[in-house]
Formats: sequence, C-alpha cells, structure tokens
Amino acid sequence: MLELSENEEEDVKEEVDVNTGPNPQSGESTVGKPPEGDKEPGRDREEQRAGRSPPDMLGSVKEAETHSPHFPDDSEQLKDPQKTENVGNSTATVKVVLEPEGHVMTVAFAIGLSIQELKTHLASELRVPAEVLQLSLDGREVEEQQSLMELGVRPHSSTRMEMSSTDPSSHPLRPIRPPEHDSMPDVITVQVQTGEGVFQEVVVEIERPPQQKAFLGGYRHQLTGVEYHHAATQTLPKRRPDRGVMVFSRVTQTVEVQSQAQQCPVNVSTQMTGIGCYVSCRNDKLVSPGKYVTADEYHDRRLRAVICLQSFARRWLAQQAVDQLWKERNRRLAWLELQERKRKEEKEEQLRDRRHRWMNPQRREDFNLLYHALEKWRNEEEERINSTLRGAERKAALCLLVEQETQLIAAIGQHRITVHNNNYDKIVRNFLDKSAAPHQWRRADGRLIEMDSVQTIRARELRDLYNKISQSTVRQEERLQVLMSLKHTVKEHECQLTRDIVDLIDREVDLMTRGVKSGSLVGLRKRVCTLFLQYIKTPAFNPEVSKLLKVPQNPAQLKNDMFLCRYCHRYLRSADFSVSASGCLSSRCQHCDRLDNIARSRDDFSFYKNILRRLRTEEQQLSEKAKIPFLLQVEDMRYLVEVIWASRSALNASNDLYNLVFVRWEHRRDWSPWNCILLSKEETPAHLQVEDVHKAYEATFVRGVQHKHALARRHFSQIPVMTEYLDSNPAAALGNQFVSKSITMATGKHATNTTGP
Repeated sequence: MLELSENEEEDVKEEVDVNTGPNPQSGESTVGKPPEGDKEPGRDREEQRAGRSPPDMLGSVKEAETHSPHFPDDSEQLKDPQKTENVGNSTATVKVVLEPEGHVMTVAFAIGLSIQELKTHLASELRVPAEVLQLSLDGREVEEQQSLMELGVRPHSSTRMEMSSTDPSSHPLRPIRPPEHDSMPDVITVQVQTGEGVFQEVVVEIERPPQQKAFLGGYRHQLTGVEYHHAATQTLPKRRPDRGVMVFSRVTQTVEVQSQAQQCPVNVSTQMTGIGCYVSCRNDKLVSPGKYVTADEYHDRRLRAVICLQSFARRWLAQQAVDQLWKERNRRLAWLELQERKRKEEKEEQLRDRRHRWMNPQRREDFNLLYHALEKWRNEEEERINSTLRGAERKAALCLLVEQETQLIAAIGQHRITVHNNNYDKIVRNFLDKSAAPHQWRRADGRLIEMDSVQTIRARELRDLYNKISQSTVRQEERLQVLMSLKHTVKEHECQLTRDIVDLIDREVDLMTRGVKSGSLVGLRKRVCTLFLQYIKTPAFNPEVSKLLKVPQNPAQLKNDMFLCRYCHRYLRSADFSVSASGCLSSRCQHCDRLDNIARSRDDFSFYKNILRRLRTEEQQLSEKAKIPFLLQVEDMRYLVEVIWASRSALNASNDLYNLVFVRWEHRRDWSPWNCILLSKEETPAHLQVEDVHKAYEATFVRGVQHKHALARRHFSQIPVMTEYLDSNPAAALGNQFVSKSITMATGKHATNTTGP
C-alpha cells in the first residue's frame, strides 16, 4: 500500500477511471487481486487485522455515488460444480442503510458467508450487540443462515440492504464518525492496463487508519516542484534466504592486537592544602609497607592451601565411603536377621501345622501322618520292652502294647469315618455348584464373561431343589410344598429311579399327615436325598454333570481304559493306579497301596511331596523350559532322598526331612538328578552364591557329590523318558568308573530291590 499526495492522486485519476470524488486525506489503499484470483480483498484485510489492532475501517459514511462496474457474466462459473468454491469466495459490495437515520455503510463482503457473520461484523463496527440487529432485503426480513449467494447476489456486484435495531432506545444505530468527515467510499473499482490495449478491472478497498502515519521524509522535484514523501508499507520486505555461510566475520579481516600499559592520570596527581584550598585530614590514615612476598613464597603458600583442601576433601570422601560400608553392613545384617526370622517362623509354622494335623486330621495325608507316628511309637516301645524286660514280663508287656495299638487304630478309624461323613456334604455341594456354574471365558481386554445355557439353568434348578430337600429344620407346610415340587420334577422322566422317588415321597407325605414326628422320618428323608442325588448325577436327566463324572458314559472309552489290580482283583480305570516317571502303571491300585501302608509300612510321604513341590516352584521361576522336575513323582523323590543322599544334608548331615531341600549343584545347568545337592534351608543361600563349586569345595567333597550323581544317572537312565536329557560324555564314561550292583532300599518290614543295568 502506498501513501499518495494530492498531486499524485490527480495523476492517478487521469490514468485510471475512478468514479469517485476526491479524497483530501491521505489513506491506505489495498489493491485486491482480479476477480479470477483465489483470494478476495476482504479476506486479505481480515488477515491483516489478525496481526495488529483492528482500525476503524468501516465507519458510517454518507452514500457515495459510484458507477456499477461491468463484470463478466458468472453464470457459467455457477453452473460448473468445480468452481462453486471460488465463486463463493468472490466479493460483492453491500450497502447497508441504517434506519431511521438513513446513513449508508458500504462493505465488501464474500457472497459465500452467512448473514449471521455480516451481522457480527457490523455489530463490531457500530459497537452494539449482534442480537439487536435486523437485516431486510427489499422490505423482506432475511434469515441468519442464508448467504448472499442464496439471496441472489452475484460476484462483484452491489446490493442494498436495510438494517434496524430491535431495541432503538437502548441500542440506537448511529455512525461512529460524522458523514462529513468521510467523502471517500470504502470500495472502488479501477481499470489497470495489463497489456497493449488490454484493461482489467480491479477492486480496491480503502482502509482508514485511526491516526496519521509518521512523516518519514522525502524529496522535491527541482523543475516541477512536486514533493515526494517516503511511505511505509504494511507488507514486510522479503527476507533473503540463509545461505548457511557466515558473511560478516572478523576472522576474514586483518587485525593487529597490541597490549600497552598506561598510567592513569589520577594516580600521578595529588591534592593538598594550599592558598585558597583546605583539605581535611580527619579521615587520613598511615599506610606502612608490609613484608615483601616473593613468587616462590606465594606459590608455596598456594601449594599448602591446596594440600589442606585436598586433605579435607579426601577425609570427607573417606568418611562417606565408611558410612556407605556401614549402611551396607547394617543392611546385610538386617537381611540375614530377616532371613533367619523367616526360617524360624517357617519351621514353627511347620511344627504347628504338623501338630494340628495330628490333633485334627482332615485329609488322607493327615491320617498317614497319624499312622506313621503310631508306627514310630510302637517301634520305640518295642525296643524299650526288649531292652528292659525278660521272660513272662516281656510277653505281657508286648501283649499290652498290641492291645494299645489296636485301640489306637480303632480310634483313628472311628475318627476317619466321622471326618468322611462330615466331608460328604461339602463334596456333594461342591459337585452341585460346579455343575450349575455358568460358562466363563475372558475377553481380550481381560474382562470375565459368563453365559448361562439351558443345561446350566436346569442344573441350577436341581441344585436349589436338593438344598431344600436336604434341610431338616423346616415347617411341615414348607416340607410338603418342597416334596410336591420334587414329585412334579421327577415325573417328567419315567423310569425305575423316578418311580422309587415318587413312592418315597408319597410315603413321607402319608406319615406326615398322620402326625409322625420328624425324628422318626430321618432315615426316610435320607433315602429321598440319596435317590434324588442319583437322579441329578444321571446325564439323561441333568446333561451338565456328564463332564464332571469320573466314569465316562461312552462304553467305547471304558474298553481301552480298564486295568486289573492284582491284589484286590478288580478292574479299575487308569486314574485309580499310581504312575511312575517311566510312564508305566503300577500293578496295585491306589486303594490297595493305602491299605498296605496302613497295615504294614505306615510311611508318611508328605515331606517328599513338600520337597518336590518346592523344587518345581523354584525351577519354574529360574527357567520356564524346566521339564525334569515335572517328570519325577513322589516315589522318585523318595529314592533320591533315601537311597542316593541317605536322607541327610550333604554339608552338616542334618536328618530333618522337613528342613531339607534340593538345589542345583552347578547354577548354569538345569536341575536334574545328576546336577543336584541335598541341603538344609539354612545352607541353601550360601551355596547359591558360589560361582565355581570346584574352587569353593574340597576335592574329596566334590568327588563324593559326583559319585552320588553317577548313581542317580545310572538309576534314571532306565527310564525311557529321561534318556534324552542325559549328557553324552558322562554317560559314555559311566561304565568305566562304576560296577553295577543291586541297591536295597529298606522301608520298614518290606524292601524294594533296584538292580542296575
């Protein structure tokens, strides 16, 4: 934009056809692009307003007489859908008449914008709320959502609209500046010659700044006397691109640097008392020269200061190191104390658990512990009698011992029957809850989804009915209602079982109507519960229990899964036999094993199970690919502990089986029977910190451990599953080191012979 003088304005008027009156004031004019451009002048002005304070550009002015420019017909552009956006960005001259004063405001407005945006612009110019403005075209009120294009306004044309205030008393419409101050219109159209004989019409918007621009100087033509002023533009000058090379640098110039000492003039002059000048000596002081310090003395003093600083710094660092060592020592002692306390608490917990299992046995392992304690007590009493008594007294004491043992066995058996009766109800209720549980699975986000099917709903109804039938403390009316519900439920299927249940229900109802006491009906009610439980366990009546029954309903599955027990001569499924590490089934079922253990050996395998459980947990934490600990069974662990390691710790020979654990002999290799050592829980942390066992232990101890590893390797090499985990080199050299012998494992009154290959 250029700031023109009056003479220049006259020259411009002669060259271009501008149908407006002269403007006495100097203003800024922004020349817009031709109508075919991508941007309109109004949008350029809005972008300029965003970077600085908005000037008062659209004040109220008197209507200026301008000739309508002749623009090309845009009907062809409107028909083309690809040019709709460019047409919507074109501007048009909008003359707004302020009623009732009759003042006119001329605005260049994009025809694609809405009336609401026009109201907002005019409200900011008139300093009134936009809600009180009301626009009308040809006496008809226009809607705020409509655009100028929808009202029939063409690009680069002019239209006339009336604007009034809905609240003229509070918000009257008055121009901000008097009309006589503005004689220049806001929008003018000029013709610019773009070529030889080619002219183009350009829309120019006039902006009026609130204050005059600063005078920047200028010059005057000597011949014509015309004055030319320097003008400021709103467009910033184009910045040269950075070439990445430093152009102005002192390095490229020849510089001579010199150092020269000069005496300050203040030091060479003095002020003293003279004629006409008095200088007070009140603040004067006597300065005497001190001891002269040579350079060697100065550097020596600096050296002593540095040494002093270093000594204090090194003392502080040493103190920090000592404090750190003390903290680590205290932390180590606290950790050791914590580990010792945990071991004591764990041992006390084991003793309390063992004592609780003795006093209140609930599981099969608890009764094995009782029988093991009974056998241990009997052996101790028998040894005491044989060592202290002779003749008839010895025989009498042994007979009394047998009677006491018989009484204890009977007491244990009676307690076992009581526990079985107490656990029967829990087992039945757990079975019914599992059958009635809905199907569950987890989604990808971790949430649990439950779904009920027809079978689960049926199982839930039967479970609730069984719970009501098994209740004994109910009133007679409630009992009759439950029996009728049970009768209608079982009548849905006709078979011998349902007929028996219906007969028992009718008998109980008849006895209850005759006034028989509930205590006399206990046996009858138990029979009803038992038959109804059998009804629930039938897959034909309750399909959901088929997945919980131990015996499959398909006879084809039982054909290849039945084996003969050589002791009780019964055909049982494979789940009723114990499996060894070799994968072979035992010839004796688990029931016969328990009877034989109670009658003769009375062994307790709980500590072997604890050792195996702890070994599996630790190896799974160390390596997810650990397989050998999960292939071993309780019998294999018993062989390792009793035969290979003699039920003692390898270091301190501790024989407390509840305090012994298996760990790796070499930490870098996975656990196996030929890479393990039996230690107590107190010795385990120290062994796990050993990096090289051949350097930490003596050669005699290492050879003894290797001998035990060779025995374990020879024993477990007979198992086909374990052969693939054997090392090739030790297995090849094994025959040259040891001779095959039969190993006898004594377990009470019977022994198990294991012969090497």
